[in-house]
Amino acid sequence: MGVARVLVIGGGIAGTATALALHKAGFDVEVHEAHPNSAEDLGAFLTLASNGMRALAQLDASAAVTALGFPLTSMRVLDGTGAELAKTPIGEAGDPLLQYRCLRRGDLNSALQAEASGRGIGIRHGARLASVVEDADGVTAHFADGSRATGDLLIGADGLGSTVRNATGPAVQPLYAGQQVFYGYTRTASLPAGDASITMIRGSGAAFGFAGSPDGETYWFARVSGEPLPAGRIAQGTAADWRELLLPLLRKDSTPAADIVAATDEDVLVTNATEIPTGSPWRAGRTLLVGDAAHAASPATGQGASMALEDAVVLAKCLRDAPGTDAALARYEELRRPRVEHNITVSGNISRGVPSPSPASRAAAPSRPGGDEIARLLDWRSDAWA
Repeated sequence: MGVARVLVIGGGIAGTATALALHKAGFDVEVHEAHPNSAEDLGAFLTLASNGMRALAQLDASAAVTALGFPLTSMRVLDGTGAELAKTPIGEAGDPLLQYRCLRRGDLNSALQAEASGRGIGIRHGARLASVVEDADGVTAHFADGSRATGDLLIGADGLGSTVRNATGPAVQPLYAGQQVFYGYTRTASLPAGDASITMIRGSGAAFGFAGSPDGETYWFARVSGEPLPAGRIAQGTAADWRELLLPLLRKDSTPAADIVAATDEDVLVTNATEIPTGSPWRAGRTLLVGDAAHAASPATGQGASMALEDAVVLAKCLRDAPGTDAALARYEELRRPRVEHNITVSGNISRGVPSPSPASRAAAPSRPGGDEIARLLDWRSDAWA
């Protein structure tokens, strides 16, 4: 089969970036997003690592993203007494386009969608997928409102609870990765203005991290080990509930964490860390999964969005350079699966408190973010088959 028209299901970070990459590679692409405006989980923040920023640069989208959030060029690590254990540079701190960047998920999503619309890529909101039907001539997405769209290839970029994944392959159930994850923002934490550093605290009751923006807002997260929070409790919980849960854990230590959470009024979100089991299928005929739909990992490594951006570039290059679609999708999986599943494993181990791999195992692992190999793979000018 050849590819001329591509349907992307999901207008979040993975889906919109994939559309940008495919458009740049010369394909006719259209995005179908279930939510009325943009994807869910808009309030949480994320950190784009240098590999994610490199992928954005290859999509000519750096300017849209560096206008948001703030850069991070170093990491501090504190113990439970508040003593500094280390302070090190992170990522490619010397290049403003490749520096780590801390920003709100919703802002990133909106910026990418605006970039796509500005390039003439169609994004249809309120298009909730109902089913996928494939025949010899193509693949058709049927939506809940009775509409449909047909293409040569359908990309499922609809996240952890992917309708595409559930409709086209054997049931794959996401797994709880061992931690509850909290996110918050405050302007009243009485911390110094942002110094482009993220602080990670190895607390006795919770892992905690925070960074200060240049305008005085503190972004923070906490990861708490234990049983998953019931969906009903997450849906009904309030900021006061989450502070009540967190503060006794954080007050065990002599760090800024408890004061930061206590100073946070309403801007608190919570979720359960979740992952897709490694080895899960990504492809069924004319359908391919990307981003969290294919390889969601717990947030412990902070690589989810960056891995999705890598997916977009590598997939577009494979389709652009391959002798045929089947070969392109096989090459894409060959290039991506070892890397993203390594991330699932490492991130899950951190969330579950499992010891890190041995130095020998790490040496044999796929190239790390910022390494020469991923830089070559993401380079738009290079051949995906080289």
